[in-house]
Amino acid sequence: MKKTLLLFLASILFTSAFAQDQRVKALKSEAERTVKKDPNDTTQKKWKYGGQYAINVSQGSLNNWAAGGDEFSLSVNSVLNLFAFYKKDKHSWDNTLDFNLGYVNTTSLGSRKNDDRIDLLSKYGYALNPKLNLAGLFNFRSQFFKGYAYEDTTRSLTSDLLSPAYVLLSAGLDYKPIEGLSIFVSPATSRWVFVMDDTLSAKGLYGVDSGRHSTYELGAFASINYMKEFNKIVSYKGRLDLFSNYKNKPGNIDFYFTNVVNIKLTRILSATYSLDLIYDDDVRLFGKNGTSPGLQLKSLIGLGLLLKF
Repeated sequence: MKKTLLLFLASILFTSAFAQDQRVKALKSEAERTVKKDPNDTTQKKWKYGGQYAINVSQGSLNNWAAGGDEFSLSVNSVLNLFAFYKKDKHSWDNTLDFNLGYVNTTSLGSRKNDDRIDLLSKYGYALNPKLNLAGLFNFRSQFFKGYAYEDTTRSLTSDLLSPAYVLLSAGLDYKPIEGLSIFVSPATSRWVFVMDDTLSAKGLYGVDSGRHSTYELGAFASINYMKEFNKIVSYKGRLDLFSNYKNKPGNIDFYFTNVVNIKLTRILSATYSLDLIYDDDVRLFGKNGTSPGLQLKSLIGLGLLLKF
């Protein structure tokens, strides 16, 4: 009887251990198998964000150089582009931030900036159809550091932090025919121009009356934005803004056109080319005696580091 009972208990223990071992093997196999995405699962990410940073540096030195030139020169230019895009159902929210800063130093000219811009664009959209949104847009544009106009051996202050600064609020339609391209149009847009520096304010620059620090403009506005990675090597980011001030010379349209092309040469080495064109009828710093508007052009090309994230 005792032997039978012992055999019975041993049989139960062996069966239990074998079953548990098979279960462990099954769980291990299940955990290690490749999980395939369900083709019926159409869930998309709500947020898409990233950016890139490029910095270009060049330096030169001359000593007893018969051909002539500056004994020392140093140039540094950096471009930072960030984006964060949100989309869920009929709602979308596009945000971009651009920050450019450039510095040049030579023995003949001294040190000065050759680029300085901060530009924040935020746009909310409600889809009317797959390609057309009812949208609201906010834009802030200014610079961080003092800027000067140079003539012979003299210099005069032309810009500073929030001098000028542009704040724009707009409601309109946003058309997105293809990925990366956005065409925003508004017949009624509010724009504020700020000149917070007292010295610049006293001169009555940028369309702000002398002694005042801001002015309000109402007009029509259009903005075309395009971002494209053509391949793993070449990428482009461009924007064209057009503004017509109903209150003052609506036919003299202000435009702001910025372009950045990056060509990736190695994993972190790239060539960067940027071209900015600006015309603002209220910016009268040019011509004889600095009293006329003019086309502002900035073109920079460089070779340096490019980081994408």
